Amino acid sequence: MAVKLRKVGDARVLTVPQAVVAKVGTTFTVKQTADGSIVYTPERANPFEGDWFHHDLKQTDVTTGINEFLDNEWSYSTKKD
Repeated sequence: MAVKLRKVGDARVLTVPQAVVAKVGTTFTVKQTADGSIVYTPERANPFEGDWFHHDLKQTDVTTGINEFLDNEWSYSTKKD
């Protein structure tokens, strides 16, 4: 399958053929390799971004019923529910 680089206004455009399955609105990262190939890769959410780590570190010890809150990897505090 071949596509042709077109000029639209000040932009250069590569058309995505119908046979390529991609949702409209998908964001891609673009890179050009040493041999001139252009590679489009869909962006994925970074699992290390956000504030999730302040909420997911709670676990209940099934033997004692005590909740442990990990302050960091070397210490923890306990709270009785």
